[in-house]
Amino acid sequence: MKLTTTKLDGVWIVETDVFGDHRGFFTESYNKQKFEEAGIACEFIQDNHSYSAEAGTLRGLHYQLAPYAQTKLIRATAGAIYDVAVDIRQGSPTYGEWVGVVLSESNKRQLLVPKGFAHGFCTLTPHVQVMYKVDQLYSKAHDRGILWSDPDLGIDWPSSQVVLSDKDKVHPPLREADNNFNL
Repeated sequence: MKLTTTKLDGVWIVETDVFGDHRGFFTESYNKQKFEEAGIACEFIQDNHSYSAEAGTLRGLHYQLAPYAQTKLIRATAGAIYDVAVDIRQGSPTYGEWVGVVLSESNKRQLLVPKGFAHGFCTLTPHVQVMYKVDQLYSKAHDRGILWSDPDLGIDWPSSQVVLSDKDKVHPPLREADNNFNL
């Protein structure tokens, strides 16, 4: 397993060992022991799976307030996404900064997004399937979001013509969002 740091402390690009032959491939997309040996100790308790029919579908930017904040391990199992994490930890030297990574069925990369970060993705291809692990259950009362097009964040999304849910259209900008993450 290879871990690559990003400019955001705690956000990692994860590349697992892939073994392929004429039949296809095999990889351990998650191995608790290997993650712990690499210094990443999460107790994932739920797997989520989303499907997006159209390229340009944007989901996010989502997070849950503490104490129901979630660490997420995200991967694209079909198609490709531009996956984004935004540091929303007040007092962090990278507060309001973001990182974007292409995750696809072909590169088999994953992104580890810890608590204190908002997360979202934009599909680069049609018929995208994304699977992600979380270490906390969903809590509607703690569910929050940030406007995907917040000009203060300046996220360089791969498309300006996006398909959004009604909920994602009305999230506030970061400076107005509920946020209980502090360093």
